[in-house]
Amino acid sequence: MIDTPFVTQVHAGLIEQVRSIAAEARAGGWTGLQHRRLAERLKVLVAAWRLGLDTGLTAEQLFGHAVTLTAALRRLQGPSGLFTGGDNVDSPPDSAFSVNDLADIALMLRLDGTPLAAAAPEAEREVAGELEAMLTVITPALLTGGVHTPNHRWELSAALARLHRLWPLTALAARVEQWLAEGVDLDDSGLYSERSANYAAHVSNPSLLVIGEVFGRTELLDAVERNLDATLDLLLPDGSVETILSRRQDQRFPMRLSAYLLPLREIARIRKRPDLAWAAQLALTQGLPSPGDAATLLVLNPDIALELPPAEAPARRRRGVFPAAGLVVDHRPAVTSVVFGGSDHPRQQRIRSGLANSPTFLRLYAGAAVLDSVRLSRTFFGLGPFRADGLTLDGDTVTLAETVSAAYYQPLDPADRDPRGEYALVDDGRFSAAMDFGRRVRDEVGLDSVVKIELAEDGVELTLDLSGAVVDWALEFAFRPGGSMTGVRALRENVWQLDASAGTRAEYRVGDDVISIDLSEASDGAGEVVAAAHAAPSYEPGEEYRFLGGTDAAAGELLYVSGRVPACVRLKICVANRSQLPQI
Repeated sequence: MIDTPFVTQVHAGLIEQVRSIAAEARAGGWTGLQHRRLAERLKVLVAAWRLGLDTGLTAEQLFGHAVTLTAALRRLQGPSGLFTGGDNVDSPPDSAFSVNDLADIALMLRLDGTPLAAAAPEAEREVAGELEAMLTVITPALLTGGVHTPNHRWELSAALARLHRLWPLTALAARVEQWLAEGVDLDDSGLYSERSANYAAHVSNPSLLVIGEVFGRTELLDAVERNLDATLDLLLPDGSVETILSRRQDQRFPMRLSAYLLPLREIARIRKRPDLAWAAQLALTQGLPSPGDAATLLVLNPDIALELPPAEAPARRRRGVFPAAGLVVDHRPAVTSVVFGGSDHPRQQRIRSGLANSPTFLRLYAGAAVLDSVRLSRTFFGLGPFRADGLTLDGDTVTLAETVSAAYYQPLDPADRDPRGEYALVDDGRFSAAMDFGRRVRDEVGLDSVVKIELAEDGVELTLDLSGAVVDWALEFAFRPGGSMTGVRALRENVWQLDASAGTRAEYRVGDDVISIDLSEASDGAGEVVAAAHAAPSYEPGEEYRFLGGTDAAAGELLYVSGRVPACVRLKICVANRSQLPQI
């Protein structure tokens, strides 16, 4: 049986895209588009023609636009055969994104049984010939080209697999096997090495499915299934997939489950998975991110349209533990809590693309009330906020810890002195200076931070133990906008402070959903009240951001609790007036 709601939504989305593309053409909107955007549009037009949809355009009009797009793509092929454009110069993997689309288009043009009687055969042959010429020219570069991110291996291999499907060549299969021989970069918990929902959904999963289908590699389907299993545990009550653990750009923004729709449908059907069928249904309710991709699958893999197994939601009470990523996602009837201690910063000592940098260590979801971020900031040599070096889980208690230090340097020994005052430029870990630091005795100043989070039915209990250098600290709570804050002092617009004294309470309310923060202890760890901070509380991003005039500050409604080290702070973050979260 055909899954009619899915097919209907794909058709409707595709028709809307065709009309948008035609409007762009009338307005000259294709000028300056890069090759990937051109290839995507070309695929939409050919898929709509192949499916015989009533788009309001005749076949001649569809192919008139297709001819124009194909010519624009040919002009973007450089001397190497690769497409030009973008900041990745002469890039095999970036070109592979377009080749994946173009190879699918070429295969659609080969198929018999075109639904439309007026098929514009001359223009069709022109587009098919131009595509064949482009793909022939670019294939050698893809066969020998390299990559620079883990997911690129699978995008490039998928392009080679699609070319092999068009023109079976031993060299194409051998190159794919060479990449696959490195092993799929999936850890024991089902996360790819980049830990990115964006690249799992858009690149790794769909690429591995195509490679597995072309070469009969069922173990690649196993890999995709394991990642989708992990995705179910990463799925949050607002319908997004947790990204705080990511090593890529999406660590800074949410990712909708809709991006996973097509792999979810494929694995749910093949492996007869009711839970993945449920997730596919949820993804479809969020909309189609790419009707062109879905429509192309309807043409080339019609089984994608078959009904899925009866849907069955995953248990509301479950816990996803991702040791390598330093992440725990705890799902309970009233609350979902996310604890993160997997930043790469403690080991790499830098903020860098390709590293997990987020200092957020806790999130909490309670219906419409969402605590998007909890961070611990401190004024300590510009080293930035608390970032735990991993986490430990003992029952319901998660422990995060970090020790940071900075140094003052003694004079050089006589044998190491240079009368000209010229010394090696050395990185101290915080900054660089012509001081030849490695030859000097260090006087260390340290700061120890331990965070314990007790997971409970109605929220979490949070304990901070800070010792070492006597500096200001600020615990920051960033709530998703849309609610009202009570029990606190306003510092400025959308910024409040909760006094660091036992018995104080803040509430953040969105409709009937409330998240409360009850402070039960704020001491110096020796029986005295914690010392007040010298400065008004704020977030300190650290020298790595400030030197460049940047920040990674959290957005939203901000609440601070602050003081000075040493400090022992204990508070309860509770969900109030909620008996059960709605099932997604």
